[in-house]
Amino acid sequence: MEIALQELIDKIKSDGVGAGEKEAAARIDDANATAEKIIADAKAEEARLMAEARDENDRLVRASEDAIRQAGRNQLISFRDSVTRELDVLIGDAVAESYSKETLLALIPKVVEEWAKNPDTDDIEVLMSSDDLAAIEGNLMAALKKKISAGVTLKADDSVDSGFRIAAKGGSAYYDYSAEAVADLLSKYLNPRVASLMKEASKA
Repeated sequence: MEIALQELIDKIKSDGVGAGEKEAAARIDDANATAEKIIADAKAEEARLMAEARDENDRLVRASEDAIRQAGRNQLISFRDSVTRELDVLIGDAVAESYSKETLLALIPKVVEEWAKNPDTDDIEVLMSSDDLAAIEGNLMAALKKKISAGVTLKADDSVDSGFRIAAKGGSAYYDYSAEAVADLLSKYLNPRVASLMKEASKA
């Protein structure tokens, strides 16, 4: 009887220990699985944060590079515009200075002569500033004596600062040799060239 009781006690102990060991092992497995999941989640979060940081850094680098490029373009455009303005002033001044008394006396008769070759042109007006007309009228009339008798007249027109205009009577058609018109013509030729040179320089 005592042996059977002892066996029962031993069995109960064995079963209890076995169950406890199984439960402990299960808890350990659960704990390990939880720890592994925590570690995996932490690594995934770290990778996500690192990817976001790289993306943000790349975005900031691109934005900085774009800003630098735009600033460079703005500086180049500003410089080009400044050079163009300076050229416009220099061209205007140079053209105005080139219309000296001697130049006008030499140039106007030649232009009038060419204009008068047009069979449809009967009356021609030469327009210039009142100052220029007063300075050269006598000499110019002498140079144009034959042409004036054929319908060439000299007129003061203070809308012409320097240089002159040749017009059909009534102004229906004219050639503009004013300093402003010639300077504008030269500027239109030079400005695209300046822009082209600046573009070439920006690539160097």
